[in-house]
Amino acid sequence: MTNINNNNFLYHIFPLGACGAERTNDFFSAPVPRLRQIHGWLDHIQALGADTLFLGPVFESGSHGYDTANYYEVDRRLGRRADMAELGRDLRARGMRLVLDGVFNHTGRDFWAFCDLQTYGAASAYRDWYANVRFDQRSPLGDHFSYDAWNGHFSLPKLNLENPAVREHLFGAVRMWVEEFGIDGLRLDAADALSFGFMRALREFTDQLKPGLWLMGEVIHGDYRQWVNDQTLHAATNYELYKGLHSAHNEHNYFELAYSLNRQFGEMGIYKHLELNSFVDNHDVARIASQLREPAGLYPLHVALFCAPGIPSVYYGSEFGLAGIKSHDDWNLRPVFNLDAMRKEAPQPDLFTWIRRLAEIRKSSPALRWGSYVQRLVTADQFAFSRHAEGEDVLVLVNNANETAGLSVPMPGYEGQRFSDLLTPGDAFTADARGNLAVRLHPKSGRILRRD
Repeated sequence: MTNINNNNFLYHIFPLGACGAERTNDFFSAPVPRLRQIHGWLDHIQALGADTLFLGPVFESGSHGYDTANYYEVDRRLGRRADMAELGRDLRARGMRLVLDGVFNHTGRDFWAFCDLQTYGAASAYRDWYANVRFDQRSPLGDHFSYDAWNGHFSLPKLNLENPAVREHLFGAVRMWVEEFGIDGLRLDAADALSFGFMRALREFTDQLKPGLWLMGEVIHGDYRQWVNDQTLHAATNYELYKGLHSAHNEHNYFELAYSLNRQFGEMGIYKHLELNSFVDNHDVARIASQLREPAGLYPLHVALFCAPGIPSVYYGSEFGLAGIKSHDDWNLRPVFNLDAMRKEAPQPDLFTWIRRLAEIRKSSPALRWGSYVQRLVTADQFAFSRHAEGEDVLVLVNNANETAGLSVPMPGYEGQRFSDLLTPGDAFTADARGNLAVRLHPKSGRILRRD
């Protein structure tokens, strides 16, 4: 297990949006130290229970951060390298870890090597820094050459990651981020577009640079085992579970969620030994409060998020039930983070306390953090599963119905055993002589029962 998995959960901020930066970079204005705002949010983040801060793009870029212009400079709309280093020191002093977004598949068109290619064409010393550069045709954006781009977006030219000079440049940047900012991990943007050779080389480099440096890849589709193994990455985004979490609650169909969890983490689960990042929203998808048809579903949904296998993350503002619909440029998902206003105007004022309690329970439970998974009972609106580790047995139950539900959960081998509710202290239930545990669940809620 990596160091990040030994922590509790990730709190995800998109700095350019949260700190109120301009939408585009003019590349000549004096740096504005907006990153300093984040210091004022750390008490809140720690109070929620997070001990790892994941920051979206912070390096010099043309607009949204994923169009990098310089891997060695902090975006002037956010400040200077000294501001990033100061934030890293503050996090370390608090016992928190820092994960940054590593955008290595592509750059922006303002990246200096691409600008050189535009100026000198075939004579550019950097003609081999980009993938499939050809001088017998023009690009869709009017360049006198063509090139590969990420997902057809020619504002994001794809780097040639097999070029040793490109790797040296990128790895040098990672070294600087470790030495100057004290980072503990990287989220690799568009990891499903990176070559496995590049990821193996990056893993070998980071293992030597800082053993335990966490590499987590953004992977939308495919078999996560291709990316997460001893040679490439430590973790990947669990988009399959993300889909099951919101869909199961919207459709009142816990069978979908149960199927995904059992397929991934059950006795024959294909990912039972992998670390995956679980989430219900992020900077690329609609806020979970906007995805759910019934706002009260946020409460059982977060029980499932924090108690299912995986390393959970919370996207800034979603702990208050903040809404956000995906638009053409995604800035609706990346608003300014006015913490005081959010506290006063929270659409779901009880959600913060609910998540904080879930985080406290998860932090105190080896079973919930890395234990095995067993499905116990599933109906359309009720779902029960157990987690087991180091002599600890935890039974998790969720109820998506709008009325109280009574369940008889089969727990063979636990005949006569007493289970106490960690979410509602004082409530306890005892399995009968046949190993059945009779439990009542409140509407749109859940229980986390630990065997006494």
